[in-house]
Parts: sequence; structure tokens; C-alpha cells
Amino acid sequence: MDAPLTITILGSGTSHGVPMIACDCPVCTSPDPRDKRTRPSILIESGGENLLVDTSPELRLQCIANNVRRVDAVLYTHHHIDHLAGLDDLRRFNWIQGMPLPCYGQLETLDRLRTMFAYAFEDDPEYPSSKPQLVLREIKGPFTIGGTTITPIPLLHGTLPVLGFRVGRFAYCTDVSEIPRDSWKLLEGLDVLILDALRKRPHPTHFNLEQAIDHARRIGAKQTFFTHIAHELGHEETNRELPKGMALGHDGQRIAVS
Repeated sequence: MDAPLTITILGSGTSHGVPMIACDCPVCTSPDPRDKRTRPSILIESGGENLLVDTSPELRLQCIANNVRRVDAVLYTHHHIDHLAGLDDLRRFNWIQGMPLPCYGQLETLDRLRTMFAYAFEDDPEYPSSKPQLVLREIKGPFTIGGTTITPIPLLHGTLPVLGFRVGRFAYCTDVSEIPRDSWKLLEGLDVLILDALRKRPHPTHFNLEQAIDHARRIGAKQTFFTHIAHELGHEETNRELPKGMALGHDGQRIAVS
């Protein structure tokens, strides 16, 4: 039997975030707190382990808003900046926990981390400030953290190979425009799915809302929440139009997977 999970949506927004800079559209000026979207990230609580997926630019604020006090490992979906930029905030968890943090990703993602955050990986005793202490681990297939098995799900983000992740009967698939044929079997029997749904208009590297609904129907999870949402989709208005069992996710949302 799969262990119970709790998923916290730390950020549900697109790479610009919502509200966008200098935008006066109805969603960017909405008083509904569910229309305030930081960059995409989630926390998976499983078997006493806290697994962070991606380090968004607002990671510090997301952790404070959701009272995140421990991170046991970081899983990276891919190397775009809206999924990496908060890496330096991981050093706070090094201090709290007194140990390096393992970070899992594809080889290209790990190489990009070493390049973008070179100071964190250079052995320089003269470096004047604290820096993250990280152990980079390449994802080559399913792996285990503590008692939790994580299954990577190969996806395409435009032409870029990226990863979704499955834990038990939950899967997270952000930044996706195509699900390769061999990955469909990894999405069978889900209770909860979180899936990319950028906007109503087509986009070359993301599912639009129509595509997301179609793929969610084919996957057949009991409940689907959409993420990586741009400012063209208002939370309440869009949810009224969605099929049963589907909804926009929102920052701070906690989802139990029993």
C-alpha cells in the first residue's frame, strides 16, 4: 500500500509570475488571493521526508508563507531559470539541518547548476560568505529517498527533454507540451495529478488549457490540478468552466493523497 502524501503547491504561476510587472489586467489586479501566483514549485511530504521540487525565485517567501522548516532533498524538473533561481536559499536548510542537501536532476540540469551557481561548488576557503552545501545526483531512473520511491517521468517542453515526478499515486508534470508514448504507462492509476496549463491560447512549449484538459481526461486521475498558470486565467472564472475533477491549483494549496 502506498504511504499517505501531502502536497503543498508553493508556486502555481508562469515564469513571469502573477501579477506581472506593469500589468493592469483583471487577473493581475484581482483581489482574489488565489490569483497571486509565484513561480512553480511544490513540496511533497512523504514518510517523514520533505521533498522540494524545483527552487523557484521566490523560494524563501514560499517557505515562510507555508511554514516549511525542513527539506530533505531537491528534485529538479529542468534547468530553466524560473525553476532554479532560488537555489541560494537552500543554505538556510543546511544551517538548520547541519548537513548537505542532495539535489537530483538530469545531467544537463546539474551541469547548468554548476555553471550558474559556480560559487556554491568551488572549493574556495577564502569565499567571504556562507553558501549552499549541495550534493548533485544524476537521475537515471527510479530512485529512493528514505522510504519514498520517486519515478521520473520523461516529458517534452517544446523540444527540451524535462522530467515530471511520480510518488505513489501522485504525479507532478509542469512545463510540458508533449507526453512521449513510453511515459503514458507511468501515469496510470493516479489519484492526484498536477499538470501544466498555461493559458487558453496555444503556446509552443506548454499545454494550453484545452490541451491540458484533453490530456487530463486521457490520464484519468481522480483529481487534476493545473499549474504554471499565466495571467490570462482567472482562478474563480476558469474553475467554473472546468470539467468535474479538474481545477486550477493555487499558491498555498495543500492536497492530501491517501
